[in-house]
Amino acid sequence: MEKEQLKHQVKEQIVKFLNLNNVKPEEINDDEPLFGEGLGLDSIDSIELIVMLSREYGINIQDPKEGRKILTTVNTMVDYIEQHRTK
Repeated sequence: MEKEQLKHQVKEQIVKFLNLNNVKPEEINDDEPLFGEGLGLDSIDSIELIVMLSREYGINIQDPKEGRKILTTVNTMVDYIEQHRTK
C-alpha cells in the first residue's frame, strides 16, 4: 500500500474508532498533533488508538513512552505502521 493511501486509511480509522462525528478524515493534517492543541484527543482516545493498531495492523504497543512517540501525528503513526505491521 502506498504511503498516501495508508495515511488516508489511518485518518478514516481515527474518525471511525474514536467516533469523531464532527471531523472528516481529510480535515486531519498529517503533521497536526493528535493530542492537546491539535485534534484534541485525550488519554482514553490513546487507548482506543492502541487497540486499533493491534486489531488492524497486528501492532502491540506495551511501553507508554513508545506509545506517546508513535501517536504524535498521523505521519508518526504511518511511519511506525510501515515498519512494524504484521497484518
